[in-house]
Amino acid sequence: MRAKRVCQGPPAAVPTSARAGSPREVGRGEPRRVGAGRAAQSPRPRFRPRPGTPAGRGRAPAGRFPAPFPAPPAAMERTRAQVDATLQTAKLDAAELLPAAHCLRFGPAAAGDVCLLELEPALCGRLRAGRSLVIRGDKDEQAVLCSEDKTYDLKVADTSNLLLIIPGCKIPEQLTMEETPCDIIHTEIFGFSNNYWELRRCRPKLKKLKKLLMENTYEGPDSEKEKDSSHLKYTTEDLLDQIQASEEEIMTQLQALNACEIGGYWRILEFDYEMKLLNHITQLVDSESWSFSKVPLNTCLQELGPLEPEEMIEHCLKCYGKKYTEEGEVYFELSADKVCRATAQMLLQNAVKFNLAEFQEVWQQSVPEGMATRLDQLKGLALVDRQSRPEIIFLLKSEDLPEGDQERFNGLFSLREKWTEEDIAPYIQDLCGEKQTIGALLTKYARSSMQNGVKVYNSRRPIS
Repeated sequence: MRAKRVCQGPPAAVPTSARAGSPREVGRGEPRRVGAGRAAQSPRPRFRPRPGTPAGRGRAPAGRFPAPFPAPPAAMERTRAQVDATLQTAKLDAAELLPAAHCLRFGPAAAGDVCLLELEPALCGRLRAGRSLVIRGDKDEQAVLCSEDKTYDLKVADTSNLLLIIPGCKIPEQLTMEETPCDIIHTEIFGFSNNYWELRRCRPKLKKLKKLLMENTYEGPDSEKEKDSSHLKYTTEDLLDQIQASEEEIMTQLQALNACEIGGYWRILEFDYEMKLLNHITQLVDSESWSFSKVPLNTCLQELGPLEPEEMIEHCLKCYGKKYTEEGEVYFELSADKVCRATAQMLLQNAVKFNLAEFQEVWQQSVPEGMATRLDQLKGLALVDRQSRPEIIFLLKSEDLPEGDQERFNGLFSLREKWTEEDIAPYIQDLCGEKQTIGALLTKYARSSMQNGVKVYNSRRPIS
């Protein structure tokens, strides 16, 4: 899979043969539609009858088609009188039009194998500033266009009019600003198309990122996997080439996955190894009687360095704490919510279902002393079933659910017929767009009803 780069360059257009999977440079030129606000329509070509054929009934010989009209010589260019005559035939009042008239003709190199791309002003500004836009996607994926921080779906929009590409064409606003108005402007058509690509802002497709990194998790420097060079590893460039998201969105997701760069490759720590590192740190905090809000980095590295690589200790502190500096010393404030959440995942991952009361007791006993466990720390990680007797809890991670809106709701409603908004919200929060709310998503994909005085939601369509 390769990414296709849209970058600064001379006015050009994307060949229609370019698609996801084949790198191609694309110029920054902005093709304009002729006229004020509407596409120009190309003239219908006329064919001359063959010698001996009655006028008006001329046809091209079988198996042959007339060649495109050659560009007329300068002597055949339209005059002002001819333009005025055309306006009169069309019953148009010349006083209501600008004095300048564009006379169009197809150039000898005019071609229809071009594709137009419609950009919002911010993206046009990026290209004019010399920055790039990248088209990403494998052959079996719907292509997306990415800037440095946003992702857009690429959709083909057809138009009934023929769009003409005319370099240097002046639009009415430009003509009215000229001190000396033009009379006749003779212009050559560079290319044409009857469709264009339009962009729609979309969520980044990041599920593949975790899938790739989970193929080869990091289990520590002494792991047998680290001695085997055949396991796949991915650099930043590899991920940019394969993930349909902007660079900023990919980096944000890598941070959310607690991934780290080891030897130039991005790796996710095996969960058991990550918990091993966390236990080393919490036990050191306990033995030194430190506050969880003030864990010194240098002392941690000195004490735990003989047990694990220093970069892994620091990475674990970054994942479960917040870094700050005080009097020239670097400290970390450990997050009780993150530590309790990780401990709960460790307890739940090996159990299909867990008695809720028993789980809460074991969970509180498993976290470091001084930290308090709460069920709201498990949003998007575990689900409580209060309808069963006894009440149970089980692992359900939002990151493992389908990316598509309908597929996500189908999966949730197949798991449970009716949901409260409080229960379902953590599992659909990431589906919300820039201006979309959880309530709007539920209105679109679910039907509400009252059950024992509580509003619940069920699927709008039958779930098999």
